[in-house]
Amino acid sequence: MRILKLLLGLIVLVAFAAAIYLYDPLPANPSAAELSAASQLYSAEVVRDEWGIPHIKGKRDADTSFGLAYVHAEDDFETIQEVVAATRGLSARYKGAGAAPTDYVVGLLDVWNIVEAKYDSDVVNDVKELAEAYTAGINLYAAENPDKTWPGLAPFKPEDVIAGFIFKTPFFYGLDQTLTDLFDETRESEIALDPSGGVSAFEMRKRSGAELGSNAMAISAARSGEDTTRLLINSHQPMTGPVAWYEAHLQSDEGLDIQGGIFPGTPVILHGFNKHLGWANTVNHIDLADVYQITRNPDNEYQYKLDGEWRDFERDEVQIKVKLWGPFVYTAKRELLKTEHGPVIESGGNTYALRYAGRGEIRQLEQYYRLNQATDFDSFTAAMAMNALPSINYVYADKEDNIAFVHNGQYPNRIEGWDWSLDLPGDRSDLIWDGYRPYDSIPKLVNPESGLLFNANNTPYIATDGPDNMRPEDFPSSMGLATNQTNRAHRLVDLNDGVSPITKEQLLKQKFDLEYSTSSNQYKIVQTLINGEWEDENLAAAAEHLKGWDLRTDMANRHAALPATVFMRLRQSSNPDDYELENLVEPFANAVSLLERKFGRIDPEWGEVNRLQRGDVDLPMNGGPDILRAIYSVGLDNDQTYATHGDTWMAIVEWQDGEFVNADVMHQFGSATLDETSPHYADQAPLFAAQEWRKAEFDIEKLRASATRIYTLGKSEE
Repeated sequence: MRILKLLLGLIVLVAFAAAIYLYDPLPANPSAAELSAASQLYSAEVVRDEWGIPHIKGKRDADTSFGLAYVHAEDDFETIQEVVAATRGLSARYKGAGAAPTDYVVGLLDVWNIVEAKYDSDVVNDVKELAEAYTAGINLYAAENPDKTWPGLAPFKPEDVIAGFIFKTPFFYGLDQTLTDLFDETRESEIALDPSGGVSAFEMRKRSGAELGSNAMAISAARSGEDTTRLLINSHQPMTGPVAWYEAHLQSDEGLDIQGGIFPGTPVILHGFNKHLGWANTVNHIDLADVYQITRNPDNEYQYKLDGEWRDFERDEVQIKVKLWGPFVYTAKRELLKTEHGPVIESGGNTYALRYAGRGEIRQLEQYYRLNQATDFDSFTAAMAMNALPSINYVYADKEDNIAFVHNGQYPNRIEGWDWSLDLPGDRSDLIWDGYRPYDSIPKLVNPESGLLFNANNTPYIATDGPDNMRPEDFPSSMGLATNQTNRAHRLVDLNDGVSPITKEQLLKQKFDLEYSTSSNQYKIVQTLINGEWEDENLAAAAEHLKGWDLRTDMANRHAALPATVFMRLRQSSNPDDYELENLVEPFANAVSLLERKFGRIDPEWGEVNRLQRGDVDLPMNGGPDILRAIYSVGLDNDQTYATHGDTWMAIVEWQDGEFVNADVMHQFGSATLDETSPHYADQAPLFAAQEWRKAEFDIEKLRASATRIYTLGKSEE
């Protein structure tokens, strides 16, 4: 009995010691007075229109940034806080172990060391003022809503805004996929051959990447047949979450007057339009990240070989606080190594170093701000020439009837002759590129002969339907330009001939086109399934059913559900082997199983499967994956099929005779992102499902009569 008591006492003592070690409660947030103090430096008026869309007016641009932060917090404070926590590398502190990889990547990419080193020197004053104003707006909302504010997260700081851009922008060209690949311990890799013939290779099969996409079109006045220059803005994003579009209008006495979409945590419009010009963004698939195979010293694990010599790794440590329960936290420590190339990833017994576009860049918000301030093609070009954004296509139009396509990117200054799409030998310093090619040298096409420009996440070599497309031979292979062609791009080629007028009616038909091209990968997949030899009678019958499909995705179509459900389960790939029958059997069988299990048949009407769901709204929709009317179901369990990604906020903007004449806009849900009790939680969903538009309005005075709410934030004007 005495021994038992001693053991129990020892257990209690160990538990008590562990509790002391793990006890790490979050600090209290500052008082409301402290959090709201900076709000008295700003003043913004907010007019929420009949749809709840905020129109924010201030004397200074900073006032509009302040107001934008507050109104966005009103509608989506939770996601803004999630973004800030992730950017600070604190996701696991709030969310638990599942969020730890995000915190590790913040450390791996050196986000906060970049901020510490460059914020004072490289962030110019008016951009600092924007960031300061934005966080003053969030802090004001936090002061008024302490019960909604995460413990220990306030105060929000301007550095959070800058760090958010540093962290997120490289992921738009696929850096996250590169990291995921490197952390895969089963990764097979092939090292690039020395052009002089000095390095041997071993087999590699490239991983494919998911294709969610975006569309953009610009049409000149002459090509429109109606003397009207038009721009279609049609980004495809998640419908909810940290990169879902929130719609706003910013207007200041300093000249800012712009509408468009923002993400949580951004003080300016990311893509949109003013009365003078507009731009649409699409993701471009450029090879902007390089992986180097590192040779470590067998006698010293903290050294690597470079130019025949052993060099010391730079060493650092990231501490990840992981929530256990209540105030108890486990602090995981992970060593970080860096070479001359960049951060190091150790996986599967191998050591890799990563060099990528955007590394060390801190001017992203400045470039977006200059784009918001642009009023003509020259000022737009000057903003683009900053070259602070690592990727993203721009399709542009303006009131002077200029249209342009820019395959934007920070293109590394790589030496020629190497295959930069493969791993590089890490022991040669001449392969460690420094800096980027100048903006003047990147692919762009201005005012093409046919009067049409488009991009649908496809190669820049097909950007118009006229004779002046760019050519691969005009650009060095080391730039890593995109070569893929999506179904949406194929359809735009199919639908246009270089001369026929593209009226507004025709533009809308193309935007909401529901068909797969016979040139598309999707068509090839279906033909492979139809021609397959099936031992399973159920799958054989399903393949036979595919023969009746007309390649369309209209709601009433009884043949669309099966192929579209297969496409939802595939990753877009440029590797033809990925579409061989052996790689299609599993997704095909899964699609058949889902349809039979949930709908009792493989041929339900497509609108029964393809749904827009939001609160009490549950509506059928046209469209599907990689259709110009883009609708995707991503990340759902086996019995869910509703839309999660694709068409979201979009606009058609029109100029005529040098003047802005109209903009039609659309949002998938409504302005109230999280408030299910708000009338604006899903009020736009029926319009979206029916492919109907709202009119955009610049005249805030005109909006007052129908406004749902008008209020002033910050310092009261006398």
